[in-house]
Amino acid sequence: MGNSSDQNEPSYRRRAPAATLAGLVTGIHGYEERGDALAGAVETASLDVPLIINFGSPYRIGLGRSPARDDRYGSFAAGLFAGPVIMDSDGDAQCIQVNFTPLGGRLFFARPMNDLANCMVSLDDLRDREIDEIAVRIAELNSWEARLDLVERFVAVRLARAGAIDPAIDWAMAALMRSGGQIRIGTIAQKLEWSRRRLVERFREEIGLPPKAVARIVRFNAARMMAEASADPDWADIAAACGYADQPHLVREFAELAGSSPVAWRAAA
Repeated sequence: MGNSSDQNEPSYRRRAPAATLAGLVTGIHGYEERGDALAGAVETASLDVPLIINFGSPYRIGLGRSPARDDRYGSFAAGLFAGPVIMDSDGDAQCIQVNFTPLGGRLFFARPMNDLANCMVSLDDLRDREIDEIAVRIAELNSWEARLDLVERFVAVRLARAGAIDPAIDWAMAALMRSGGQIRIGTIAQKLEWSRRRLVERFREEIGLPPKAVARIVRFNAARMMAEASADPDWADIAAACGYADQPHLVREFAELAGSSPVAWRAAA
């Protein structure tokens, strides 16, 4: 979406990451509310690992539930969560958001990804001086394009000097993505000549969640994308194509990962 022409509607700015960031960053966004508050906005389970630099009002965010009064977050990072994220705001949020892939997040944050999984971690708690400094510089700028330029350069430089991705986990994630989450976890372990226990431990460290949970998110998003591409989704066909046991299995997964039934999710979307 481009900039809104309605003074009261939120303004969005989206920048595709440079080719050098492919596989590590999925998007860089600017978001400015102009009085139009969020109320119960739902983000379904995804493989994005976001960094939010907020220089407006904080969000209220709940993982798998409506946020409570004290669930307030300004600038923060978050790892993977196998469930819906529900957000409220007061209409005055302004932020830059960088969405990393799980492996991109591992390199950028330079910490085990299970430190960020299933939670939001404020910048103060990250204790990362470079991120703190760039957040201050971004807030001081008056131009959204300048903000996006600055954060893109910062991310690119930081990733360029980061260590290498674990090739075994890189292969395992690629196998999960290619299969739409349908490859057996035992098959991945066998190909790597690892025990299941080792595979789970390494996934928690490098990705944030165990491989079975990651596969669920991959499969769910494959089903979601098929539904989005159809004017009249056939949920039984989608369930079969995406490897669910049957349509009720698909419905249960939508309830857990989107917070609603497939039909309700489609209507809201």
